[in-house]
Amino acid sequence: MGFFAKKGPSGFSSCSTAEEVTQGIDGTGLTAIVTGASSGIGVETARVLALRGVHVVMAVRNVDAGTKIKEAILQKNPTSKLEVMELDLSSMESVRKFATEYNSSRLPLNILVNNAGIMGPPFKLSKDNVELQFATNYLGHFLLTNLLLENMKNTARESHKEGRIVNVASDGYKITYPEGIRFDKINDKKSYKDFPAYGQSKLANILHANELARCFKEEGVDITANSLHPGAISTNIMRHHSIMHGLSNLIGKFVLKSIAQGAATTCYVALHPQVKGISGEYFSDSNVAKTVTSHAKDAELAKKLWDFSASLTQPK
Repeated sequence: MGFFAKKGPSGFSSCSTAEEVTQGIDGTGLTAIVTGASSGIGVETARVLALRGVHVVMAVRNVDAGTKIKEAILQKNPTSKLEVMELDLSSMESVRKFATEYNSSRLPLNILVNNAGIMGPPFKLSKDNVELQFATNYLGHFLLTNLLLENMKNTARESHKEGRIVNVASDGYKITYPEGIRFDKINDKKSYKDFPAYGQSKLANILHANELARCFKEEGVDITANSLHPGAISTNIMRHHSIMHGLSNLIGKFVLKSIAQGAATTCYVALHPQVKGISGEYFSDSNVAKTVTSHAKDAELAKKLWDFSASLTQPK
């Protein structure tokens, strides 16, 4: 897609691939976690970060699938440093188990890529009785990030290298419910709409990054937090909508990004020197997005969401 794509200030465009935006960057000595690294752009993100020398932990729900992906990457690039760990973001128990095991491993953490997601399923509650899209796309990542923060802070202090938190959101955040986040109706089955619920979860990803950025600045911590739109890509994320999924497979190569292009902005924000010191921004096509909606810039909404999420993730 994007035969006439215009390059932005970064020098990259919607046509740029993950390999292109990280060309010449040495990630040796850095450690990253990529959630959802067994399918779609998560696979490409893990592969390219590892290609650049980053030690990548692939946090996946299906360990067998993750192991096969790891082996396939190693076949093409035997020097890649990759590990597979189980993580089900729809389960707070699984998130806590993952974080405990990771922190106990004494592995440092420079980069956290909150990538995993689902899109538009019928109404369903998670294992913790939270609407599934909100639980998987956002709340699990909120808890995971909080549980890994001390590790990231220690790593930044000891390594003297900037830590980076990257939330993969979506321009789908613009189709959220009118109030942005429906705090009192998160689990309301009657008024549930699949795409606005998806948009709500992605808006939450953006607000989460914004509030993290504010906190880091206030604390003087050398960690940045940003969110991004990967672009419209033909992946299995649309599997709950057979017609759309079929259409995207049929015409995707003409109007949608490839997976290599879809992972570009994530890899750019995670690794590129141009992003050093930039925090609380929303990126698209490997550039800071020119415009965002009022909801996405609402600091009070971000703080309210943080407090709401903290209460939801409190151990029972």
